[in-house]
Amino acid sequence: MEASPEYTERGGRLLLVRRRPPPSPGLGEALKAGLRRSCACSVQGAWAQLQALFPAICWLRQYRPREALAGDVMSGLVVGIILVPQAIAYSLLAGLQPAYSLYTAFFANLIYFVMGTSRHVSVGIFSLLSLMVGQVVDRELLLAGFDPVQDGPGPGTNHSSLNSSAAVLALGLQDCARDCYAIRVATALTLVAGVYQVLMGILGLGFVSAYLSQPLLDGFAMGASVTILTSQLRHLLGVRVPRHQGPGLVVSTWLSLLRSAGQANLCDVLTSAVCLAVLLAAKELSDRFRHRLRVPLPAELLVIVVATLVSHFGQFHGRFGSSVAGDIPTGFVAPRVPDAGLMWRVALDAASLALVGSAFSISLAEMFARSHGYTVRANQELLAVGCCNVLPAFFHCFATSAALAKSLVKTATGCRTQLSSVVSAAVVLLVLLVLAPLFRDLQRSVLACVIVVSLRGALRKVRDVPRLWRLSPADALVWVATAATCVLVSTEAGLLAGILLSLLSLAGRTRRPRAALLARAGGSSFFGDPAEFEGLAPERGVQVFRFTGPLHYANKDFFLQSLYSLTGLDAGCAVARRKEGDPGLGAGAGGPAGGRDPGSGSGADSLVPAAARFHAVVIDCAPLLFLDVAGLATLQELHRDYGALGISLLLACCNPSVTDTLRRGGFLGEDQGDAAEDGQLFPSVHCAVQAAHARHQELAAANSIL
Repeated sequence: MEASPEYTERGGRLLLVRRRPPPSPGLGEALKAGLRRSCACSVQGAWAQLQALFPAICWLRQYRPREALAGDVMSGLVVGIILVPQAIAYSLLAGLQPAYSLYTAFFANLIYFVMGTSRHVSVGIFSLLSLMVGQVVDRELLLAGFDPVQDGPGPGTNHSSLNSSAAVLALGLQDCARDCYAIRVATALTLVAGVYQVLMGILGLGFVSAYLSQPLLDGFAMGASVTILTSQLRHLLGVRVPRHQGPGLVVSTWLSLLRSAGQANLCDVLTSAVCLAVLLAAKELSDRFRHRLRVPLPAELLVIVVATLVSHFGQFHGRFGSSVAGDIPTGFVAPRVPDAGLMWRVALDAASLALVGSAFSISLAEMFARSHGYTVRANQELLAVGCCNVLPAFFHCFATSAALAKSLVKTATGCRTQLSSVVSAAVVLLVLLVLAPLFRDLQRSVLACVIVVSLRGALRKVRDVPRLWRLSPADALVWVATAATCVLVSTEAGLLAGILLSLLSLAGRTRRPRAALLARAGGSSFFGDPAEFEGLAPERGVQVFRFTGPLHYANKDFFLQSLYSLTGLDAGCAVARRKEGDPGLGAGAGGPAGGRDPGSGSGADSLVPAAARFHAVVIDCAPLLFLDVAGLATLQELHRDYGALGISLLLACCNPSVTDTLRRGGFLGEDQGDAAEDGQLFPSVHCAVQAAHARHQELAAANSIL
């Protein structure tokens, strides 16, 4: 049969002809071809690779200043103004000095400008990652003999105090105080996380982040936000409580806060109340009038400036013992290679950090790309975010990723390209070189207020749970379980629990998909589910079975159970009992045809139980996405059993992947033109039903002659 045309005419009827697929190369040939492609070198190829690695080379040549420059400069300035107070505040979460947060914001913006594929995403300090970094830093400080509570100038603090001289000698920290060791831990953690992300990008694992579902990410953000809120309460109240580690961190911290509530600093409490009221009111006004405001209100910056002036002239630190940010040095610190020994200690912690940062960055990049009509490359995003961690780790920076709030601000203020990131980096650089010392007397309670108010969006996601439950109880369960595990156990355990539940939910949906017998609409060629459409009638003598899911090792038993239950014939049991000489039980006990005499006719008809009301089974394979080895063996066994009973098994609407699996597994003939393949695969259910009737009529005519 000629395979080149897509169809031929035979007797006035349209006959579909399958195309012959190209021969698949052997393993050796495929490896050789891959090596030749990867090792081939040319000027054009090298330039293409360079452009792919640094997308800014492409879009900068097409940049239109008249159309995009004003929006990029405006959005860059606004984001930079917002970024400075947030960067200083998020240093509390990471347990580091504010200068390191400013370094991180500066380098991340510049690197993503060169390597990012999203035009609107803002990459920098992210509250969830800062929390995860801070938890690792606190743990390593405790193991090294430092006191994690001593995190800023306050009454009776000593930045270089140690609890264990043996630990100091063992780790070689004689010349390293608490802040020095904290940034060493953070940079080691950041470098390892960045290496993981870069490797994922090189290996093309950008799709892995797709397995972190949106309910999982929302639940994780909610649980982590509660953890962040809990960690900032001690700054809001001005009390000194232990920074707990391990499972039950949130519960333990709340118990410590309740025991220490009587020691709250009145100055910090009043300052927190005023700042929270002002910030929340400003945010509500911004949300309500966001369509009228050209630029969002820089509430955080205004509150920080006013609070710094009041604290400085009121001498809150000296008179009331209020904890303040302390000295923020200007300029940059000399680069330093992260500690290799610490990198081994935090390698496991870096895995969850890399996974969370990658998932949020890719999902945000794809979200903004869809809304603005362009595309991003997930693997390049991994490389970009990974390099935003690897390179800055040598300059005393910690982990970064894309942040939703600042990305939304960029979009709202007219951002067109990542040139706005350069403007934001320039604002941060100005603070680093000139303005940083002015924030010395800024109270930590004010920074805590900035952090708490930034959690509004994540905490409000709890209102989506009832709607999510109505749409999908399984997704709602993933959301609640992830958030609860983050709060009651730890953020890492919450992430792991969410991933496991999401995979189990996905497996459960494919393990028991919907199965139905299709019926026909009058004399038409349409076959549908009677539960979905009215007025359908079953096809006489033919059972049309639809299984709306892939067929694999986990659901093969459910596939057979559904087929046997709906058709009323357990083919496996019928064949087994026939071999045992008990034909009266051929249809299987408990089925609609159970216990009937299969008859004693001659030929193939004698093998069909009289109770079986059909002579053919057609499987609608349109929803059958793929077959694995177990699924193929199930179809082969079903074909053999039905054949022993004289029932034809036909397959309709198979996609090329399923057809190829059937062919390679021996279910069909080895050559595509074999009669075995043409007699078992059909382009539609209607064609398969017609073929089943024609085959049955031919067989009946042959038996009548005999």
